[in-house]
Amino acid sequence: MDKLILFVASAVISFSMTPLVKRLAIKNGAMDIPKGERKIHKKPMPLLGGLSIYIAFSLVLILKKGNVNFEEIGILLGSTIIVIGGYIDDIRDLRPRYKILFQVSAAIFLIIFGVSINVITNPFSSSSQYLDIHLIGVPLTILWVVGITNAFNLIDGLDGLSSGLAFIASMTIFIIAILNGRQEASTLTIILSGAILGFLPYNFNPATIFLGDTGSQLLGFLLAAISIKGAIKSAAAFTIAVPIITLGLPIYDTLFAMIRRKINGKPIMKADKGHLHHRLLAMGLSQRKAVLIMYIISVILGGISIIAMQISNQKAYFLMAVVIIIIVLLGWKAGFFKHKE
Repeated sequence: MDKLILFVASAVISFSMTPLVKRLAIKNGAMDIPKGERKIHKKPMPLLGGLSIYIAFSLVLILKKGNVNFEEIGILLGSTIIVIGGYIDDIRDLRPRYKILFQVSAAIFLIIFGVSINVITNPFSSSSQYLDIHLIGVPLTILWVVGITNAFNLIDGLDGLSSGLAFIASMTIFIIAILNGRQEASTLTIILSGAILGFLPYNFNPATIFLGDTGSQLLGFLLAAISIKGAIKSAAAFTIAVPIITLGLPIYDTLFAMIRRKINGKPIMKADKGHLHHRLLAMGLSQRKAVLIMYIISVILGGISIIAMQISNQKAYFLMAVVIIIIVLLGWKAGFFKHKE
């Protein structure tokens, strides 16, 4: 019942704040002006939508018991750094190096406040044996946080896509956290889920406001951080592969883009029209249908990750490998590694 209250409170705050954030975006000139063929929308759209999610998440987290613990402070501080960087980027485009700097700084705050990958399960053991990775956990944590943050940023190409995928991933991690008895992680995800759901009515097609870099990066960062608390640091037998499957769609779409650009001799950071949502639109699907298909794929991956929590280490890692191989083969057959301008 307590978690339901947190969910509803977060959703109500987010829903109520979004019109105010929209006015702020318009006043400050934080607008997405459609230029070039990659833009799907036809008229200027206000950005900064992630601010309403940030405000709802932060307020409910702080007020839920009058104080926050050490790790939660790290998540809030890291989120604030991400939002500041995203806000600046939405008003005036930041160079990629500066965006990465904000992301790495946020990840370092997580590590300082104890949210980091310290152990991984032994893939060669059927029991709950752990491998202590010591200092390797620092760069691994930074890589995980920066990677997921950018994955959600890059996949944010259609109305409601990034926010909807984040909602599905957040609910999946919530279920995983409940199954593992990770109460703190389940609380964080239910608050985040409510904040996203409150924003979605404004963001789903036809959208009246976009997440902007403020929101897409925030969602990626929070999911990366919470997955460390709820899945990678779980007491269950299966760890690192679970969030990889849970957050699979943004991860694989980003990796495919990097591989595609490398194969075709294009700069890694150069945008193209080869992402999954572009391909679906090219098939003649509407924005809504394309987004719903990607929702369904994300739900399936979330279901697989929950199943993976219930089986042994070896079977779970094998399941992850099978999922990756199938996705790569499907991506290859569908031409995801061919360059699209």
